[in-house]
Amino acid sequence: MTTIPSTPIFADFAPIAPVPCPCGRAQRGLMTPGNQLCSLHTVEISVNARTHYHRDHVEVYYFLEGAGELELDGVLHPVAPGQAVLIPPGVRHRAVVPPGRRMRILNYVTPPLRCGRRTLRLTP
Repeated sequence: MTTIPSTPIFADFAPIAPVPCPCGRAQRGLMTPGNQLCSLHTVEISVNARTHYHRDHVEVYYFLEGAGELELDGVLHPVAPGQAVLIPPGVRHRAVVPPGRRMRILNYVTPPLRCGRRTLRLTP
């Protein structure tokens, strides 16, 4: 059962250093001990984003900047700023940004993403 925090949790993204992820570089917020509800990330999508899936996580991608495509189980879907998509567990996905272009998303993940072999699967 998911534990819902009993007090508000704030995330200041300014000091959060981006870390490599299958999509590019992510700043991961709301990653406090005891928060088992969700995490929130800003992600700079790279042109070589890797297809992956999560066994136990639901993700919502909200497109902040840059048009491109979102590949879901091998099917490409056009995406643009202001759009959002809910990605259920097990759906293979990656954002596709054209070379020389920029794409940024806000990524809501539940439960909080703790990257590792148990939660993240890269696909060939």
